[in-house]
Parts: sequence; structure tokens; C-alpha cells
Amino acid sequence: MDQGLRELYQEVILDHSRHPRHFGALEDATHTGEGYNPLCGDRVKIYLALDAENRIRDIAFEGKGCAISQASASMMTDMLVGRTAKEAERLMGGFLHLVKGEDPNGLAEQDRERLEVMGGISEFPMRVKCATLAWHTMKSALEGGAAAKTE
Repeated sequence: MDQGLRELYQEVILDHSRHPRHFGALEDATHTGEGYNPLCGDRVKIYLALDAENRIRDIAFEGKGCAISQASASMMTDMLVGRTAKEAERLMGGFLHLVKGEDPNGLAEQDRERLEVMGGISEFPMRVKCATLAWHTMKSALEGGAAAKTE
């Protein structure tokens, strides 16, 4: 990755961290999940409002943590509004491959381009758990709200 692109990606991550999208409690949530990374102390709570067709009508998060965990949660919530639970899980699978330095096969080109910002995380294995905490928590919320923990 060239230096200019790396700097642009860092700016996007910092923007999402400093100005998170969909931050705060969601009063009409139908599903919630809480996640915690004991290695660094990151915490996140995901609120989902699913409609009758199992589509994410609204999503929000609360939490504290490093810039990467907060930016990842912000990006995730931004991308999931309007998607079905199945689409959300497919997007999560591609994201997990991406941050591990693997091919995120099966992702639509537009989704891949948006998530590529986090691709550099693969160079820092200890930060992968920070980037994936919100995604694992979202999945646990979809599955009934069991606590997600990344260790």
C-alpha cells in the first residue's frame, strides 16, 4: 500500500473514532449485545432494531476503547442500516478475513472498498481483536444477546 493511501485510511479511521456515527443508546432496540476485550479494556454495546423481514431498521452503539475499536463500530453501524441479518453476517465474514490479511471473498466491490480502510490492521495482530469486537458483538446481538468476548 502506498504512503498516500495509508495516510488517507488513517484519516478515515481517526474521523470515525472522533466523530462516531450512530453513537448512543437506541430506545426501540429489539436486540442488544455487549462485548468486552479483556486484553485492552475495549467495551461495546450494540443496539439493533430489526423489522418484520429481519432487516436492520436501525443500529447504534455505545462504548469505550481505542480509536480502532470505536472507528470499526462506527463504520459497521454505518454500513448495516437497511441490510438483512444474513447480509450483516456475510459482511462480517468478509471483514474478518480482511483484517486478518486474507481475501475477503464474496464481498460486493462497494463493501470491499469501504472496509479496505481497516485492511492495514492485519499488520498488527494484537489490534485485530480491537477491530472485530463490535462485529462479534453485533453477531451475538443477532443471535439473542449473549456476551461477546475477544481474547
